[in-house]
Amino acid sequence: MNFFVHEKGLCESTNIGEGTRIWAFAHVLPGATIGSNCNICDGVFVENDVTVGNHVTVKCGVQLWDGVTLEDNVFVGPNATFTNDIRPRSKIYPEKFLRTVVEEGASIGANATILPGIRIGRNAMIGAGAVVTRSVPPNAIVVGNPAKIIGYAGTGTNSTNDTELSAAPTMGIRASKVTGVNIHTFNAITDMRGSLSVGEFEREIPFVPKRYFLVYDVPTAETRGEHAHIKCHQFLIAVKGSVHVVADDGNHREQFVLDKPNFGLHLPPMTWGIQYKYSEDAVLLVFASEFYDSADYIREYGAFIELVQTNRA
Repeated sequence: MNFFVHEKGLCESTNIGEGTRIWAFAHVLPGATIGSNCNICDGVFVENDVTVGNHVTVKCGVQLWDGVTLEDNVFVGPNATFTNDIRPRSKIYPEKFLRTVVEEGASIGANATILPGIRIGRNAMIGAGAVVTRSVPPNAIVVGNPAKIIGYAGTGTNSTNDTELSAAPTMGIRASKVTGVNIHTFNAITDMRGSLSVGEFEREIPFVPKRYFLVYDVPTAETRGEHAHIKCHQFLIAVKGSVHVVADDGNHREQFVLDKPNFGLHLPPMTWGIQYKYSEDAVLLVFASEFYDSADYIREYGAFIELVQTNRA
C-alpha cells in the first residue's frame, strides 16, 4: 500500500491516494474515495458514497455520510457533524441522499453542524459550533445558529472613518489594491437649508450610465450581489444608511463600508462584487454602464476564477 492505516484502524476501500494516513479507530467503507496526502484522524467514519479530495484534514470524531464531497485542501474540525437526510425517520430511507459539497480550501470549525444538500464555497470559514442551514458563498465567514455571514476572508476594511480617507481632500479618488476598483469622495456642501453632494459623469464618475437601480429594505442578514460582469461598469453610493461591499479581482480582495452619500465605489468589469451588512435604513444607489443583459453576468465564483486565469494566460 502507498498509504498508511493504523493497526487499530479499518480501511475497506482501495481508492486511497498516496501518502494518506488513516488513524486508530477510523473506519472507511469500501465505496469511499480518498485522495492523496490526507489525514483521517482517530474515530472518523467514512461511508460509501463519499469523495474526499487531496490534502484534506478530517479531525477526530467526524462522520462523513453518504452524499458528502470534500474538495482539495478542506479542513474539518473535531466533532463537526454532517447530515444527509433533512427529514430522518428510523428505518425509512430516501431514494437518494442529498449531496453536500465543501469546496476547495474551505474550513469547518469544531462542533459545527452542516445540514444536507448545501454547498460551502471555496475558502469559506465556518465558525466553531455554527449551525449551517443554507449554502455559504465563497470566502464567507459564518458563525452562530443559524449561521450568518459576519465577514469575508482576506479582506481589510475601508470606511469613511479611516484616517487615510478622513485626511483626504474634500474631493478625490483613491485606488484600492483590487484592480480597477477606486474609492471616490465627492464634494459635500452643508448649510442651514440642508446638505448637498454632487458628482459629474465622465468626470468624477468614470462613465455615462445607461441605467440605475436602488436596493433597499434588505434584511440585515441577507447578502446581495455575488456576481461579476463581463463588460458592465457599476458605481455604488449608499445614499442612506450603510452597506459593506467586497470587491475581488481573482487575486486581491478588499472590503469597503459605504456609509456617507458623498462616498462612492467604482466596480469595473471582471470584478466579483458582494454587498452585505445592510443597515435597516440602507438605500444603495447603483449606476450601470450597460442596459440589463443576463449574458453579461458571471454568477459562479469558480467560473469567474477560471475566466480570470484564462485572461491572464
